Amino acid sequence: MTRFPRHGEDVSVVICGAAGQGIQTVEDLLVHVLRGEGYHVFGSREYMSRVRGGSNSTEIRVSSRPVRALVDRIDLLIPLNGGVRANIRERIDEGTIIIGDGEELGTEFAGYEDQFLNAPVLEGARQVGGKVYASVIAAGILAGLFGVSTEPVESYFVKRFGSKGEKVVAQNRDALNRGLTMARDLLERKRFSIEVKPHRGEKRMAVNGNDAVCIGALAGGCDMVTAYPMSPAAGVLSFMAQKARDFGIVVEQVEDEIAAINWAVGGAYAGARPLVTTSGGGFALMTEGLSLAGVMEVPVVIHLAQRPGPATGMATRTEQADLELALYGGHGEFPRMLFAPGTLEEAFSLTRRAFDLASRFQSPAVVLTDQYFVNSFYDLPPFEVGDRTPEKYLVEAGPDYRRYEESPDGISPRAVPGWGEGLVGADSHEHDEVGHVYEDFRLRTRMNDKRLRKFEAILAEALAPTLVGPADYEDLVLCWGSTRLIVEEALAERNRPGVAMLHFSQIWPLHPSTAGLLGKARRLATVEGNATAQLARLIRRETGIEIKERLLNYSGLQFSVERVRDGLRALWD
Repeated sequence: MTRFPRHGEDVSVVICGAAGQGIQTVEDLLVHVLRGEGYHVFGSREYMSRVRGGSNSTEIRVSSRPVRALVDRIDLLIPLNGGVRANIRERIDEGTIIIGDGEELGTEFAGYEDQFLNAPVLEGARQVGGKVYASVIAAGILAGLFGVSTEPVESYFVKRFGSKGEKVVAQNRDALNRGLTMARDLLERKRFSIEVKPHRGEKRMAVNGNDAVCIGALAGGCDMVTAYPMSPAAGVLSFMAQKARDFGIVVEQVEDEIAAINWAVGGAYAGARPLVTTSGGGFALMTEGLSLAGVMEVPVVIHLAQRPGPATGMATRTEQADLELALYGGHGEFPRMLFAPGTLEEAFSLTRRAFDLASRFQSPAVVLTDQYFVNSFYDLPPFEVGDRTPEKYLVEAGPDYRRYEESPDGISPRAVPGWGEGLVGADSHEHDEVGHVYEDFRLRTRMNDKRLRKFEAILAEALAPTLVGPADYEDLVLCWGSTRLIVEEALAERNRPGVAMLHFSQIWPLHPSTAGLLGKARRLATVEGNATAQLARLIRRETGIEIKERLLNYSGLQFSVERVRDGLRALWD
């Protein structure tokens, strides 16, 4: 009999099915209920670029300890329909238990008879009211396998479907109970058992990357959001639209990405704290507007959720290939800041920080995430928002006010139209201190130098990369953004002395300690979700240190813990 957990302290569950088949319902229910029962949860969703059809999946790790990274291992696989994708089938091993409807799946799992357990999900769904209830039955099966009491599950359905009427609630309750009955039957067959125990502790919530970015933006004083919907960044637009009335935010879905950035620049000029959310193709269209923010010296924060390119690429998959786009996008030379959170906690704190620093330095800031990051979630304590009111860094315009006044650090007093007697100039052309346009070569040099002097102040606020592991390391693994928790768990599994991880949550400017930290290592390797090691190239440009050992992934799927663990073993062992 297979006993779970068979690895560490957690059970990895994968549910897959067609778009529109209710995979998200299963995910939402399990996360809500299991977290309430005291389990730690992690989830990651992968989906095809289709409205219906194809095969989507979600992985949920259920554990007695915190879990925060994607694994290849599948302990329980629940396919709701046939046509399971190859990237899921390849993860099945001899310890995987497959629970599915034999009528629906036919011979798809031929060869796995010893691991396959038939559960008449489809027949039960038809009896309840239609195939749409198959996902609810699956949720009931999983709730039953983990020993969840029925009351919180039923409360969830009342809350989620209550507005659709008592009949719908009753049908969902019926489907749930059928799933719970099937779970008892499966456990009585003695083919496997689940022995993960819940952990009772402090109050915790479950949020995904989109949520964390949005909460950080709100804490940073965001009061304006502009976007043209583009996967995977549209979740930020959706979240902010839902919260617009609660927080007094202007949220505008505009006609294209050029309008989105220009709206934001105009809003910042008028005193707003705007957020633009987009993906790589949208950011490419925004680069002229980004340089407009640079010459006007207005604070704009851009959330860039990466996906594979070039062009449309793979619209619903993940990659880390837009670092150089964010760093070099926009013509001319002007200061900017790039952040790349590796945890949900960092997504909150760094987005909040991006708003503060963009306002303080009157320069654009970019928060880089990716599809894997924004669609992944885990449980964590509530964010510490505090009662600090975001600093506006504004002055009242007096009669002699000059918007682009020279200063030793390049940061001019910033006023907004309508506050004070003075005029607040702005122009996309090169201009003087007032904002008037002149084709004067000495003026051009002076004003460009003024803007670039801000870089020293920005550099002084740069965040040092995070070191995880022994301070006296011999081998150092570098990563940035969403790979952090995956690399961290992979190194913990390898358990090799003298190996540490250095994670960059601020990509630009690089902290001055970078060269010294890398110089201490005997061996260096970089783990990146792109084909050309873009972080390694930036580090070589800035420090002269070349990182030759590279573990790269650009398949459209995220690294797994096992792939990083085994990849580093192949590089160094």
